[in-house]
Parts: sequence; structure tokens; C-alpha cells
Amino acid sequence: MSVEIRTAGSDEKIGALRPIWHYFGGPAGPEKEQAERMLIPDGRIHVAVDGGEIVAGAGAFEFDLTVPGGPIRAAGPTVVGVLPTHRRRGVLRELMRAQLEDVHARGEPVAVLWASEGGIYGRFGYGLASVTGDMEIPKGHTRFAQPVDWPGSPRLVVADEALRLFPQVYDRVAAETPGMLGRTPEWWEKRTLADSEWRRSGGGELVFAVLERDARPEAFAIYRLNFAYDDGVPTGKTHVVEAMGATPASTAAVWRYLLDIDWMARVEAELLPADHPLFLLLLEQNRMKFRTGDGLWVRLVDIGAALAARGYAEEGELVLEVADAFCPWNDGRYRLDGTKTTAGPDLRLSVDALGSTYLGGFSFADLLRAGRVEEVREGAIARADALFRTDRKP
Repeated sequence: MSVEIRTAGSDEKIGALRPIWHYFGGPAGPEKEQAERMLIPDGRIHVAVDGGEIVAGAGAFEFDLTVPGGPIRAAGPTVVGVLPTHRRRGVLRELMRAQLEDVHARGEPVAVLWASEGGIYGRFGYGLASVTGDMEIPKGHTRFAQPVDWPGSPRLVVADEALRLFPQVYDRVAAETPGMLGRTPEWWEKRTLADSEWRRSGGGELVFAVLERDARPEAFAIYRLNFAYDDGVPTGKTHVVEAMGATPASTAAVWRYLLDIDWMARVEAELLPADHPLFLLLLEQNRMKFRTGDGLWVRLVDIGAALAARGYAEEGELVLEVADAFCPWNDGRYRLDGTKTTAGPDLRLSVDALGSTYLGGFSFADLLRAGRVEEVREGAIARADALFRTDRKP
């Protein structure tokens, strides 16, 4: 292949992003502003160069990822794109190889991403690790099965106050929810709370609401109102960008607030976990029109380190024989403490299949039904599921 794969220089960030911008219709806003908003550290973008021109790019964020047992360092691949002029030439494969080798060299055991096209990443050892859903519920069908008991009312805050209060809730939720990512103050300011005109899609400005108890933030909501009227009847929507509570009571209260906003005909939200509390809060769950799709994709870059960093639901032994053709340093048999072993395996599976179970989004029994794992020793599937069990979905 005549195309050169290398790390992008700090002055090449815009050029590295243009291949993916090509598919999304170009940057929404000035290129420099968009590049800075990406918050990709210097040295974390790989590019493919042909004849002096950047024809493909792949970046990576740096995150703390919550896994069962606590946080670990993780890479977050992003803005991966190859210009259509260079498709089917092995460019993406070599970009992914260079990126994963770099992640491994940096000591990040896991890579995790959201996929614009999920079928791409299984080729490189990523496994579907969670299911996510979108919901849209008519205003007339938002009754809860039980009344909400919350003292006081939510209050609206400006972005500066949200920047101070919301992380206090988010960090509590993220600490116990697999698949959630740590956020820096810069991430909150430039991504989560940013409200550029191009992000509004015809809706109003972002609104920030907080619920407090004893002067402590317990829940927050980030939402946008899309006001519309037809023949004197409200037809608009409340679009929930993000809402969460640190306790069951505050979670119910913040959603009750969102569902009760006047002059809106429906409420919609996306990227909700498969076990979202609304399923049991609402009286009419089917009215949510909950539509599921792929969520997080997880790639174990250092299987031993990833297994050692994870917590397990009970004591027990298990030997996993894992095949990894794309990252050959991973090939081998592992105990749950991360050590390699020559002992006979209990289960055989590929690295992408193991990635599907790592956060608790799928069970080994799920893999077995899909023909994605081999049970070498009788009872190993049940034992593995008991060990990897989590009490909530990623």
C-alpha cells in the first residue's frame, strides 16, 4: 500500500477531521472551532497520507470508563473516516491497527466507542457491549404507576451554575453504572453544555434544570423545547438531551418534571439504557415506543489487564481461551486475575465476544445461544455468568 499511516501533527487536526466531515456534510461552524471542540489530545490522531494529502483519519479520546468494580483508563476512538476515493484499499484496517497498537503502548486496557455504522468494528475485535434505546411518549400517556414524592421543585440554572452542579450528580451515577465515561470540566463546558446554533435543529436553546435536597444537587436535566402549534393545538416536543438522578426518588422526580412541561405534545429522549427506570415508573410502558439499537462497542486491547481491573460478583475460578487475530499479543488462555495460563480452558471465544460480556450488557448464555462461545467444561457458562453478573445494564 502506497498510502502512509502516521500520527498527525498538532497542526494537522483539521485535515485529519475532513474525511469524516465529508460524510456528515462538512463541519457545522468554523473548522477551527469544531476541531478545538473535539477535545482530542495531541498525538491521538492517526492519518493516512497519499501524495501529501490526508485521505483518512482516526482519533481517540482519553477517558475513565466505569466497569464492574471501578473505573479504568480507556481510549475512545472517534472521527474515523476514509475518503471515498480511497475505499477498499486496506486504509481503514491499517489505521485501526496503528491506533490499537498505540492504545496498547499507552497502557489503556480497553477501547470503547459509539459506532455510526456498527458492522464496521467487529472486524477489528470490537464487540457489541450494550443496547440503547430511543423513546417518544405522547403527553397524554405519561402517568406514573405511583405518585412521586419529592419535596420542593426543580429550578432552572444558567450554564455556569450547571457546570458547577451537574457533575456532582453525574459522578455519583457514573461511579456505579458500567459503561459511563468520566467527564473533565472542559468536556462539560465545550461538549455537554455547549449550545451552538447549529446543534439546535430548529429547536430552542438548551435548558438546564436541577433538583436539590438539603442544598445538595440530586438530579439534573438538559433539554430543548421545540415549540409548534397547529390549528390552535400544541404539537411541539420536549427533547431530553440528558437526565439522571443520583437516587431512585430523584430519578423519578426529574422525569416527572420533564413529562409535565406544558404546551408540549410529546417527550422524546435517546441513548437510554435497556433497563431505564421509566419502564417501571410509567403506567403505560408501550406508549414510550421504545426503539432499540446498538450502543457501546468494547474492544479489549490488553485482555489480561482488562480482566484484572474488573470486579466479579463472587469468588471463583475460570479459564478463558481467547482468540485475537487482529491483536496477536492477546491470543491465549487467561485466568480472571489477568494472568496467562497453560491450564485447560473452560470456555473458548473470540475477543469481540468477550468484549460483549465485559460490561455486563450480554451474558455468556446469550453468546452460547448465538453460537459465539464454546463451553469446553460442563457448567462453565453458568459459572461465568455468576462471576460476570452485574445489577444494572451499561
